[in-house]
Amino acid sequence: MPISEEQAEWFAESFSRLVANVEQAMVGKTEVVRLALMCLLTEGHLLLEDVPGTGKTMLAKAIANTVQGTNSRIQFTPDLLPSDVVGGMVYDQRTGQFELRKGPVFSTVLLADEINRASPKTQSALLEVMEEGQVTIDGVTHPVGPPFMVIATQNPIEQMGTYRLPEAQLDRFLVRSSVGYPDPATTIQLLEEASVRNRSEAVGPLIAGQAVADMTRLAGNVHVDPAILDYVARLVEATRRAQGVVLGVSVRGAMAYVRAAKTWAASAGRSFVLPDDVKELAVPVLSHRVMLDPEAEFNGATVPSVINRILDEVTPPLDRAAEPASVPTA
Repeated sequence: MPISEEQAEWFAESFSRLVANVEQAMVGKTEVVRLALMCLLTEGHLLLEDVPGTGKTMLAKAIANTVQGTNSRIQFTPDLLPSDVVGGMVYDQRTGQFELRKGPVFSTVLLADEINRASPKTQSALLEVMEEGQVTIDGVTHPVGPPFMVIATQNPIEQMGTYRLPEAQLDRFLVRSSVGYPDPATTIQLLEEASVRNRSEAVGPLIAGQAVADMTRLAGNVHVDPAILDYVARLVEATRRAQGVVLGVSVRGAMAYVRAAKTWAASAGRSFVLPDDVKELAVPVLSHRVMLDPEAEFNGATVPSVINRILDEVTPPLDRAAEPASVPTA
């Protein structure tokens, strides 16, 4: 059933409270907090490319605290094994049986720190859980969550001894973004409170897991006009034909794009998606799904610039075409 205007307003109010709660730890980072919570409520995952010390771990802990969930952190290293991520069967001498020892992936928010430092074999341990929300150990499937979210980090400066994430894994991240350094005023505020080592401890629980599931369901019922779907399809097709691009957005990426736009619209208190929602999410949702050839990069092209050029070239539908004539109330 389509989401009603009253439900959209409730969603927006709840979303704003979630953002404000997480911002107690992530001062002055409203945009990245909004993107992270949008990922959570879209059942997606977040890739943060940032230098150390910008608060990525704090973001994961603050989100987990907000939804009354658990938080796990894995420091990815070259010697990390898949069983260190998902767990495995361990022999118990007291009972004489093998028992499941769950790995850190069994949590609400999993922080995969410097994910590209682990071998491809270990990285692949996250493929199933990120796509299907489950882990298979010794032929037995174990559900994870909901809610469940992976926040993975990469250091864009230090690339020595790393393994580039394959396209299949990058495509499983809903959004790629960065936290970045705070502005001068926020920096001064943080310095004044330097004695507080873990700001996420001040973030108390706000909603339960069932409420997260309810918000996810509501976001999935946001109306998307066929004109908007056509716009998304044309944007995605343009990424595949753009000059200097060797890999464009996949069908899975296009579907994730639409789901993200639904949640983004609901967070603004609307029961329908506008072209502006699609435009605002273009770079964070599509940038890691587009690959440029080396010659284009050598000539100064960047993925965000290519996406912005596509946004300028592809004509969006009129705003009024996106709004349904009438939305039934629940």
